[in-house]
Amino acid sequence: MLDPVVNFITQIFHWIGRGIGFVIGIILWPFMWIGRWYLQRGLILKAVLGGVLAIIVAMYGYFFYVTQFWTNFDPDYPAALVDARGTTGAGDPVTPAAISATVGGEPAPTCKPSAIAATSADLIDFNVNQNAWISSMVLSKIGLFGIEWKNTPFLDNKAAFQLGINNALRRTSTELVDTLGRVRGTSQIDQNLQDARTALAWSETAWYIGWRGPTRPSPSVYREAITKLRAFNASLERCQSTFDARADNLMQFLDRIAGDIGSTSDILRQRIEASDAGWFDLRADDRFWFAYGQLYAYYGILVAARSDFGSVIAERNLTALWTRMEGQLRASLNVQPWIISNGNESSAFFPSHLATMGFNLLQVRSNIVELRSILDR
Repeated sequence: MLDPVVNFITQIFHWIGRGIGFVIGIILWPFMWIGRWYLQRGLILKAVLGGVLAIIVAMYGYFFYVTQFWTNFDPDYPAALVDARGTTGAGDPVTPAAISATVGGEPAPTCKPSAIAATSADLIDFNVNQNAWISSMVLSKIGLFGIEWKNTPFLDNKAAFQLGINNALRRTSTELVDTLGRVRGTSQIDQNLQDARTALAWSETAWYIGWRGPTRPSPSVYREAITKLRAFNASLERCQSTFDARADNLMQFLDRIAGDIGSTSDILRQRIEASDAGWFDLRADDRFWFAYGQLYAYYGILVAARSDFGSVIAERNLTALWTRMEGQLRASLNVQPWIISNGNESSAFFPSHLATMGFNLLQVRSNIVELRSILDR
């Protein structure tokens, strides 16, 4: 009696197998045709095409490696700044006991360098020297058979993370030029900071050749920003530059960061509303890792700001609140899912990692706004 049922199920699996084989055949047919064509060519043409193919395979192998392995990724990277906290602000003279050099028999003036500038330079170094800058690589621009990597479920996470860091660095460099690196915004702009901002504003996808002809690749231009930021700090340490560590400057800096974070949380909200495909939302991962990169950068920059504005924070009794904000920032960096899901928030099977990241962003922003309101009193 069971024979008809068994035969029916067998037939179903038989046709499913044939269908899968048919689809695979369609996918493999172009490669099989190229293979047959290649075997019929002459030895010289085979050697040339084989060399080209080997180069392409090597390039894709390297591209896979640099996108999947993140060198020196460490959410606790600002630990050294935490250990070296004090109440001296950036640009303030250091104690005479710390001075070893002399000028004409008198102690050479020495001022405290900016931790914000130093951290920004270190983050750029992390992005373009310790790791390959993904967005300007040829294979990143080509995509997967013409499909942009951001529309695929892989090989775009590191690029989005780097872009998130770069977004925070651009905002920070602008504030260094416009307010922090000059007295009350009316003195002359520091040329090193201006050059660093200009370098960071360079296109994130520039390669050696652009639509208008030869150009400079993004990583080489960003490396100039490292040099300029460190040159500013060297000048500041010799008391030849300015860091205006006033309460209103800190308030404005926090305002800008809060706005930046709020904008990113809105981007996440729009993606949550646009899709609830769970693990199959191919745009959720780059949204998540961009936000993660932004938080990763702002964690170090805000820890550095506590060092640069040490006297202001101590005077306004902001230490406890600032510590809480740093703790929430660091806790948000613990969310590192292997695969990003953008499911319905009430789903029992498809988590919403974007909603989790959005909550973390708004929590950090809330603390920043609270700090800003205290400074405004």
